[in-house]
Amino acid sequence: MTAPDPDTRTHFEETWTYFEEAWHPGNVRMMGPRTHGAWLGSTVFDGARAFEGVAPDLDLHLERVNRSAVALGLKPKVAVERWDELVREGLARFPHDAELYIRPMYWAELGFAGGVRFDPESTNWCLSLYHAPMPVPTGVRATLSPFRRPSIEVAPVDAKAGCLYPNGARALMEAQARGFGNCLMRDGLGNIAEFANANAFLARDGVVHTPVPNGTFLAGITRARVIALLRADGVTVVERTLSYDDFLAADEVFTAGNFAKVAPVTGLDEVRFEPGSVFRRARALYWDFAHGRR
Repeated sequence: MTAPDPDTRTHFEETWTYFEEAWHPGNVRMMGPRTHGAWLGSTVFDGARAFEGVAPDLDLHLERVNRSAVALGLKPKVAVERWDELVREGLARFPHDAELYIRPMYWAELGFAGGVRFDPESTNWCLSLYHAPMPVPTGVRATLSPFRRPSIEVAPVDAKAGCLYPNGARALMEAQARGFGNCLMRDGLGNIAEFANANAFLARDGVVHTPVPNGTFLAGITRARVIALLRADGVTVVERTLSYDDFLAADEVFTAGNFAKVAPVTGLDEVRFEPGSVFRRARALYWDFAHGRR
């Protein structure tokens, strides 16, 4: 056996996972070749953040993973209070100011007669915390993806389900192959739904606009927090149907999502943007909220 490369060692040393009533270091093996979640995609998860000694909206993320389980047909076997207790245990294994991703997760172990349908009674779960540096908000150039977001009639878009993410991944890989770091994705009618890995915002003439939730994307916890903070600070935020042309005509474009929180977009195809005052205001408001200053 060859020695693990440095990245693999770092990943092992900087990850703690709670599974089957014990904490395990590293990328613990939890699924077998007949585990339904690994084979046929019956997984849901959520992602909270810890950084600078805070974990904003942790309770909302823990509540949502249980709602996602119900939406997919799994059994949410862990009470929110127990999730929270375990997260606190996990956080204590890292430095106080560590930048972490916090991921509770459910999946089905068994299918019926080896088929597509899974047994909700076989729901299993874990909690994983690992180092994930907060991205520096320098901005990203994006494009319009040829891939689209599904509607609830064809995919479980009301859950944070693992089966939704390969579509976002192929959109990101296609965009990267053309020299872009992210991409806007449309719904089936051609309206903008979101970026491939975060919710989308634009600002024009001091007014913020964001796609109205229409059953094709998960309206995120960070998205809702940013909207509430901006409105409380006197900024008009409009949720409405938006086209790609609306984004091209914006003064500013930025994203809101759990991983990077609030981040600027510096270009859409040939149009360039500067990280502007609205983005900076939204990010500052979020950081004040996260640290209990608002």
